[in-house]
Amino acid sequence: MTLVRYSDPDHLDVHQFLVEEAALLDRQDHAGWLDLLTDDIRYLMPVRVATARGAGFDTLPDMGHFDEDLYSLRKRVDRFATDHAWTEDPPSRTRHFVTNVRTFRAAGGELRAESSLLLFRSRGDNREADLLSAGREDVLRRVDGALRLARRRVLVDETVLRTQNLAIFL
Repeated sequence: MTLVRYSDPDHLDVHQFLVEEAALLDRQDHAGWLDLLTDDIRYLMPVRVATARGAGFDTLPDMGHFDEDLYSLRKRVDRFATDHAWTEDPPSRTRHFVTNVRTFRAAGGELRAESSLLLFRSRGDNREADLLSAGREDVLRRVDGALRLARRRVLVDETVLRTQNLAIFL
């Protein structure tokens, strides 16, 4: 993989994609967000563990907070419109801060992006707000001339999450 210069049109396209994606999620335009995904999307967040430096791993290979495809992501979005989405009633107010975007050219014309995410989330009137810090590894692919998200791996910076649920998208 080759690091793409920040002034390169591919990097600018990736950066704009990530910023616009964050805006859709913060507006709770989940249908618009689903339109940004490829048919073979894989959206995962492995469980982080604290290990010694020499262990050679910091995630559990067979365990994740989520590991989803387009079908399951659509089902989650559809559920928000029902009376059974109690984890998001009242809806979360989120702000996705996406930064430190680095773009790489990958095989088959795909682009790989690394970014940092700080998510602010509040719900209701009485709860303390959540802050979630993570790194993201994305694979983006051009479909009909537009970038689409084909893979996202979210690596949170904590081993124990302090949020009550993960009903939101990162």
